[in-house]
Amino acid sequence: MATEQHSSGSTTAMPDDGTRQLLQWGGSILGAGLVALVLLETLLGGFTPTGATTNAGWFTLIVVLMSLPFGGLLLTLGVAKWLRNRSLARRK
Repeated sequence: MATEQHSSGSTTAMPDDGTRQLLQWGGSILGAGLVALVLLETLLGGFTPTGATTNAGWFTLIVVLMSLPFGGLLLTLGVAKWLRNRSLARRK
């Protein structure tokens, strides 16, 4: 849990606003998508302009196309919240 330090030197606990969870889940989902992309290219036959070349490749392509944008958005939101919280903490 995050703490906030007042000018008097005392610290109070800041409520958990979900920034850490956004960063963790966004990074995990994005990482899973990148791993799936590497597996698709190396072990599962790759893909062509018309799609994947194997059945497992199609499934992996679906996972990649879902996890990369969603994980990227979560991670971007988490970074934005982290930067905002850091900015607010400097003002106090």
